[in-house]
Amino acid sequence: MPDDPLPRYRAWMRQALTEAHRADPDVPIGAVVTGPDGTVLARAHNEREHTGDPTAHAEILALRRAATALGRWRLTGCTLTVTLEPCTMCAGAAVLARVDRIVYGATDPKAGAIGSLWDVARDRRLNHNPEVVTGILAEECAAPLIRFFSTRRVR
Repeated sequence: MPDDPLPRYRAWMRQALTEAHRADPDVPIGAVVTGPDGTVLARAHNEREHTGDPTAHAEILALRRAATALGRWRLTGCTLTVTLEPCTMCAGAAVLARVDRIVYGATDPKAGAIGSLWDVARDRRLNHNPEVVTGILAEECAAPLIRFFSTRRVR
């Protein structure tokens, strides 16, 4: 029987959470891309506010950095771990990058594209469907987002 992957997913999610805490003043989302052997290839957090780039989501930045680290755009064998369910752009990028697996923490009922509103990663019409693992450290991943938005919304 293969090793239990949950401890590995939790460890990667803790690294993604560390990235999420670095996102200030942006939405606290962090991502990590690991290679086939489990080594971290890239880390990133949201940088839209910092860069003025609407595509500077944690997942996009981590995927770009992982591709640079590997010297290729196909991230076959890699895992994308992210604190929040990816949006359509990020889910699409992960599919197009050919990651083997997407692991995420908190669900995003307002913009999630891996089961909440859409299911881009598991759409059988696409030419690649990564494995999806959900709910890893979900409460820990949701907490910084809840704090972030509670200070910005008028009641």
